[in-house]
Amino acid sequence: MGLSTIRQIDYTVIFARDLAAMRHFYGNVMRFPLLRELSPRWVEYQVGSNTLALTVRGGRFDDPPTAPGALSLQLAFRVAPSLVDACAAELAAAGVTIVSPPTDQAFGHRTLFFRDPDGNVLEIYAEL
Repeated sequence: MGLSTIRQIDYTVIFARDLAAMRHFYGNVMRFPLLRELSPRWVEYQVGSNTLALTVRGGRFDDPPTAPGALSLQLAFRVAPSLVDACAAELAAAGVTIVSPPTDQAFGHRTLFFRDPDGNVLEIYAEL
């Protein structure tokens, strides 16, 4: 009964390889508002109604990191259809490499793909 009541992801934690680079990327490039910093090893950003936290391995979870270049996760951020191209331009101006430029997909999304400093795949999309 409890699990069937879940309606959204509220909190996402990324275990960063390079916390300083990730903080710069999500705070300065993506411009997500800083929600709070619990320690030098834990920082949270507000992304709409969700919290995106960055931390390092150790403490509660100390699994070995994924190999550099190995895909770990993909995050998709939704915007209005008119803003996908503007986001691509802002990212390019900030020096972010665009993996796949704004493209209208057959399944009804306009998508843009790029990576964060740890190599995670990020998508900005709009429903068409």
